Amino acid sequence: MANYLAQFQTIKSTCAHLVIAVEDVSDLWPTVKNSFEEQLPFKRASLNNKTRNPVFVENLPAEFILTTDARLRSRFPQEQYLFWFREPYATLVLVTCEDLDEFKTILKPRLKLIVQNDEREWFIVFVSRAHPSNDNATKMAKKVYAKLEVEFSSKKRERCCKFDVHGPEANFWEDLEARIMECVRNTLDRRLQFYEEEIRKLSEQRFMPIWNFCNFFILKESLAFMFEMAHLHEDALREYDELELCYLETVNIGSKRREFGGLDHGDDQAALLLPGNKPLTQIVQDDSFREFEFRQYLFAYQSKLLFKLNRPFEVASRGYSFIISFSKALGLHESILPFCMREVWVITACLAVVNATNSQYNEGNAPPEIEREFYRLQGDLYSLCRAKFLRLAYLIGYGTEIERSAVNSALLSMLPWPKPAVWPLVPDNAASEMILQESPRVKPFGIERKPLALEPTALIREANRRRASLSAGSSSEMLDSKQSFGDGSATDVSSKTSPSSKAQAISMPRTYSSAGNFEGSIDRPMKLAEIFVAAEHALKQTISNPDMQKALSSIQDIEQKYMDLTKGAADNYHRSWWKRHGVVLDGEIAAVCFKRGNFDLAAKSYEKVCALYAGEGWQDLLAEVLPNLAECQRILNDQAGYLSSCVRLLSLDKGLFSIKERQAFQSEVVSLAHSEMKHPVPLDVSSLISFSGNPGAPLELCDGDPGTLSVAVWSGFPDDITLDSLSLTLTATFNADEGGKLRSSSSNVLKPGRNTITFPLPPQKPGSYVLGVLTGHIGQLTFRSHSFSKAGPTDSDDFMSYEKTTRPILKVSKPRPLVDLSAAISSALLINETQWIGIIAQPIDYSLKGAVLHIDTGPGLKIEESHSIEMETYRSVDHSSTDTANSGGARKDDNKGLEQLSLLDGKIEFPDWASDMTSILWIPIRAIDDKLSRGSSSGPPRKQSIVDRMRTIALKLEFGISNNQIYDKTIALHFTDPFHVSTRVADQYNDGTLLLQVTLHSQVKATLTVNDAWLDLQDGFIHAGQSDGRPVSAFLPLEISPNSRAGLLFSVCLGKGTAEDEIKLQLESILNIRYGIAGVRTIGAHPPAVAKSNDTESTSHDLIFRSALILQRPVLDPCLAVGFLPLPSNGLLRVGQLVTLKWRVERLKDIEETKVPQNNDEVLYEVNANSDNWMIAGRKRGHVSLSTKQGSRIFISVLCMPLFAGYVHPPHLGLPDIDEANISCNPAGPHLVCILPPDLSSSFCPVVAESNSNKSQSHCHLFQSFLARRRDLLKETPHAPLIVIGRPSQLRSSPNAYQRLEDLDMHFLEKKATAVA
Repeated sequence: MANYLAQFQTIKSTCAHLVIAVEDVSDLWPTVKNSFEEQLPFKRASLNNKTRNPVFVENLPAEFILTTDARLRSRFPQEQYLFWFREPYATLVLVTCEDLDEFKTILKPRLKLIVQNDEREWFIVFVSRAHPSNDNATKMAKKVYAKLEVEFSSKKRERCCKFDVHGPEANFWEDLEARIMECVRNTLDRRLQFYEEEIRKLSEQRFMPIWNFCNFFILKESLAFMFEMAHLHEDALREYDELELCYLETVNIGSKRREFGGLDHGDDQAALLLPGNKPLTQIVQDDSFREFEFRQYLFAYQSKLLFKLNRPFEVASRGYSFIISFSKALGLHESILPFCMREVWVITACLAVVNATNSQYNEGNAPPEIEREFYRLQGDLYSLCRAKFLRLAYLIGYGTEIERSAVNSALLSMLPWPKPAVWPLVPDNAASEMILQESPRVKPFGIERKPLALEPTALIREANRRRASLSAGSSSEMLDSKQSFGDGSATDVSSKTSPSSKAQAISMPRTYSSAGNFEGSIDRPMKLAEIFVAAEHALKQTISNPDMQKALSSIQDIEQKYMDLTKGAADNYHRSWWKRHGVVLDGEIAAVCFKRGNFDLAAKSYEKVCALYAGEGWQDLLAEVLPNLAECQRILNDQAGYLSSCVRLLSLDKGLFSIKERQAFQSEVVSLAHSEMKHPVPLDVSSLISFSGNPGAPLELCDGDPGTLSVAVWSGFPDDITLDSLSLTLTATFNADEGGKLRSSSSNVLKPGRNTITFPLPPQKPGSYVLGVLTGHIGQLTFRSHSFSKAGPTDSDDFMSYEKTTRPILKVSKPRPLVDLSAAISSALLINETQWIGIIAQPIDYSLKGAVLHIDTGPGLKIEESHSIEMETYRSVDHSSTDTANSGGARKDDNKGLEQLSLLDGKIEFPDWASDMTSILWIPIRAIDDKLSRGSSSGPPRKQSIVDRMRTIALKLEFGISNNQIYDKTIALHFTDPFHVSTRVADQYNDGTLLLQVTLHSQVKATLTVNDAWLDLQDGFIHAGQSDGRPVSAFLPLEISPNSRAGLLFSVCLGKGTAEDEIKLQLESILNIRYGIAGVRTIGAHPPAVAKSNDTESTSHDLIFRSALILQRPVLDPCLAVGFLPLPSNGLLRVGQLVTLKWRVERLKDIEETKVPQNNDEVLYEVNANSDNWMIAGRKRGHVSLSTKQGSRIFISVLCMPLFAGYVHPPHLGLPDIDEANISCNPAGPHLVCILPPDLSSSFCPVVAESNSNKSQSHCHLFQSFLARRRDLLKETPHAPLIVIGRPSQLRSSPNAYQRLEDLDMHFLEKKATAVA
């Protein structure tokens, strides 16, 4: 079967479509050919895949070929089955007939002969040439077609269809396509079964000696090609995948050694996407194929099918994996392959896959996840290609031009050297081609750093180890050559040399300036320059691609190719998931731009790289790139960026740079800060200058208080630096408002490490504050810092990080009472006497140190400046016991005695001891009132208004750190007379002498002692007893307890005089009382203050009280009689029934005799009643006419309605204009009257058990009426008492009340009482 390999490849190249054989029985094909071929490709095809599942194929190509064509000539049976995929998949039989006899005798036997082959899928197309206008011909054609269907069609399968030349039916082409697809599907299934059976047989023999992979390959690829022809690309791809697995499994099983391949010219160029790169007959080897060509052949067909499936992403994914695995295979056979064949092939393979997939990929058609993954794979391919290209550039001597960055070091240090069997030697004609010269690179700021390695091992050692005659050389010569030239590896240089000498030894660019001397024995170890020259000449022999040779021909071409590959990788990474990889590669682009002098583009790329490294915290990498960014900014005169880069360099770990280098950074910052900057911008030094609050609790202030805030500032500068100004903002924690801006009073010098800076703190709004932004100036440079210090252990409050809530530095409490001023007295003081008022100053968790109290007295009140002001500590005590004279609301503290203070300009300064304790301030004041007190004629003392004799004192307390807190309060003080005097005539003797009773009501909370009293009578009255006006009683001195009363009796008689004199005289008497007072100043009235005396409460003083009295003639006989007339005869009052109440008013004396203040005969009356119990239907108030003659009488009647059942007070008739002493109640009215419930209503009303509500009461009244009516109806009939059951227990009170009033003939039980029974 392997002999058919060449024929198989030829057939594949010529057969690209499914073949539909045309059996032209009646020579009709030329007539219908164009019509049939116009229907190709088939629009809707339904085929079965390998798993026998239907698959819809659009635009299936096919080709109609006559059976007489040479391409379908008969073949040998073995050849026919082997290449069965190219055989026709359906046979279309074209026939026509216009006579039934012709059909029976000629056409039918011939068709039977054609369709007797069971392996062919056939169907018959009857072509009708009858013109539509010829009815006979049309009818005959229909009869013939009917006979044709009867003979060759069945119920299971229709094998005939009719085509009209003059105009086919509308559904003919659909029927035709359906018939063809049915035949193709059946043929495909039959052939698939054949191929599967043959492949299964060969698969079972793959571990046997007779196994031949070529036979298996022809069958497997025939099946795959058949699927590809049918556009079943998924099945075809699966066959190639299985074929690849089978090849990898069986290629190295046998003991026979096979060639790998790859030795032909042009094999260095990858043929991943070129299926026909080499013919199969050229790569065949015995019973298999060479691995180098065949694996690329399989991948090429797989990629071809994937592109047809529109899956370029999978091509890229498979391509990257294939390149990696095939590179390993190349590494295993590297000793037999041309020099650096592996690297060259990987470069060309990556570029081929990238270019092919990019051309096939349509952006936006795939989901975003697939799209980003596709670009990631593109970036990986570019990166792999870039690494291999850098290795080749290093091998030919351009390694010194490669940027020794972290990414290049990571790639190349892990990339092994080529391992040829023998390292190539220097050709004789290349002895004077090149030498090495030193061209050291100087890093910015004079930074001396150990260069990163670009080699896995020493190249000179690896090359000489693989020399053919290494044994003739000496090891000392190798060491000398390494030390003389260096191979760029850090391990080859002696550890005793300085970093600068290392850098010079490494940085030796390749030039073509002068000739070198390579003479010597061939056994001598090769020097590094010789290795480079030999590698370059060997690569020229390996590389067959002119573009690749040009890319490695000069440093300029190498840099350009390097830039193209790096940009390709970076651009694709930027569009993928791995954006950080793109940023890192931007740094490599920036290095080339920096080298070429394109500083603007280099700076932009370096900024992105530095941002990535800083964000990830990769400070070692940042230290490699940031100096280059700073140098670009310096050259571009970007002062702001240059300053920022210098600050960032200073912010890196101190171990990354030496002290000298860090000082150079600082000097650049300081020199620029003090220079003339064209566009000064704020500089962010958050990473260099950090700050935090001091350890411990935050500073706590009250609203409106200033203060001083200490902040710890850490400096990362290596030397001292002077800050011309420094400001700090505070930020509220619960809103976005910023607090005040704190400014340091003078310039500050920051030393390396921790510094403590003090800021004056103005008053802030209430809330909690954290440190905000630290700003300041260094020369003309404005800087700011947003960072908190991260000093201290991580578990302490000194450690600040963004992972936990920032600790507040300041807490300003909300407006709250800081102090309270209140009066220490609880009752009224004596008016017109010097009294102490106590002001209690109580600090509320706030210091009153340095407080000043401003006192402003209101009208009628003044401070006795002759007396000193006293202050003492205050202790609250129980006022329940006031027996002793010195007990009260304030007591002297054992440590703080009473202190004398002075009042200056209305201000009092608090002593220091009163700053944190409650104290009481005693101020002597006097309330002035020129009015004379007046007594009342009879009864208890009248109730004074709250504003009578009230005085106010305004207090203003200034306190706080700078007396910024102000507390204002106005205290009301009540003053009163010691007594209220009331008089009444107690008795009248037969001789006209009156016994006058004077009642003294105490109005203060102090003990009053009446030492003496005398009465200055008004005109018209004279003393009947003692002529000095003293009382007749001899019980003086008389003590009156607080809020109690005492009486004095005076004997007076009426003086002689006419009525006219009586009218002209002023009716006013003066009562004089000499008294003493024993009170406590903490309670109220007390003995008047004595100047320059601290013991005012223990000394007694006699005081004089005067009160005006008006004496009138006593009323001993009333002049009017008011009597309540009896109720109606039945005496029954019911709720809701109107009743008339009557009163009789009778004149007992003439008006001239009584001198009652009545100007005419009208009397004012008023009826008073409780509105809850009574409704007044008539007038409640009015005037009635009553004659002034003795014995005259009138009747006053009012219509009322009771509202509540029970015993209630009746309405009362009053005469408002007449004193009660002149009214006699005769006959007296009843105290209570009985109101019965309303009569029983005809409507039923249930009893609702709602206690304590008006609704419940109304229902209960109705229920009582019902019981009373039942009792009256059953009075003459024997019966048992009614049992009333109710709930709750409160309802029982109403029936029981009525039961006591009248017998309701019932027993009341609670509901819960019935449960027991």
